[in-house]
Amino acid sequence: MDLLNTLVDKGLRRELPTREEALAVLATTDDELLDVVAAAGKVRRHWFGRRVKLNYLVNLKSGLCPEDCSYCSQRLGSKADILKYTWLKPDEASKAAAAGLAGGAKRVCLVASGRGPTDRDVDRVSETIKAIKEQNEGVEVCACLGLLSDGQAERLREAGADAYNHNLNTSEGTYGEITTTHTYADRVDTVQKAHAAGLSACSGLIAGMGESDEDLVDVVYSLRELDPDSVPVNFLIPFEGTPLAKEWNLTPQRCLRILAMVRFVCPDVEVRIAGGREVHLRSMQPLALHLANSIFLGDYLTSEGQAGKADLEMIADAGFEVEGADQVTLPEHRAQAGGGCGSHASAGGGCGSHEDAGAGCGSHEDAGAGCGSHEGGGVCGTAAAVPAATEPRTDLVAVRRRGAGTDLAPNA
Repeated sequence: MDLLNTLVDKGLRRELPTREEALAVLATTDDELLDVVAAAGKVRRHWFGRRVKLNYLVNLKSGLCPEDCSYCSQRLGSKADILKYTWLKPDEASKAAAAGLAGGAKRVCLVASGRGPTDRDVDRVSETIKAIKEQNEGVEVCACLGLLSDGQAERLREAGADAYNHNLNTSEGTYGEITTTHTYADRVDTVQKAHAAGLSACSGLIAGMGESDEDLVDVVYSLRELDPDSVPVNFLIPFEGTPLAKEWNLTPQRCLRILAMVRFVCPDVEVRIAGGREVHLRSMQPLALHLANSIFLGDYLTSEGQAGKADLEMIADAGFEVEGADQVTLPEHRAQAGGGCGSHASAGGGCGSHEDAGAGCGSHEDAGAGCGSHEGGGVCGTAAAVPAATEPRTDLVAVRRRGAGTDLAPNA
């Protein structure tokens, strides 16, 4: 396809595709899907080789969020039967982080529900960051605490945070349809605050909320303009007890097209498969590794994920390797720019400028409750009777009952 050849050439040059080209990727047929994956895979391998970065989530404070984000199981008014607890102590959070690091993760993402942190909350998280850093040499720490006030990003940076996550989630034009307690502009402001403080910016999206192809392209182009170092792609988990519980709009093929489009628009950025990976990609997860170079290991914030051991086996079986703590994730031109907002040689080069976002206010990196799973942490899709592909896979959504906030060992 001429389209794919053009997109590969642009990706290798860090040149921005046209909106029409990005929309055309989302409009490809199932017969063309493997060609799309192969083309985007060339761009992924050019900038990131066959490395897969592992990240590990620690939910510092779960549930009872005052924000009304429709996708989130921790939202105001949520009836989802999730774990609810207040702040973990620094030693508890450090212990939880250690499990993920032992499983191969090189970044720990510290997430807390809520509109945004108070100054006391920033003190708490700063103590936790210091505890994790003291006990784990070389670990990266990303904070995801919601909307930031002036000076808070600088304090997190001083405490040792490497990155800050705050997702845009969807297009500016449709943002008011999923959240009313804060604005799209509030989210952009927080990503910019993180970047200005010298934190690596992480900001991404949630697919599957009923948005159009145009909405998806809009938010990815907005992310490119912000220039984050990492872009997490969440796939909505329609969690019972939330307003979007009936929104089962994704297929594995649709998810792959979305990841490919993100890779073409953001060629040299860490593209991370976040919440919903197991629920929506299912047995096609290995193909997604040809598009994204980063995943979460084990469980998510409020839902269970694929067993950490199964993640590692999947990476190896697909011919990829886990990125080591001594390896630099970003391409040299981005890493030399300080790991943040790319000073790319050409305008429109690179992708984005401010790092990865948890789902912001309330900060839920796992789009509506993470990614379903499997009693005992088994591999997704192992139910005795597998429903037809066109039916919602509600059997793959399981509330997290282990790890942080419980007495049970985490899944890592």
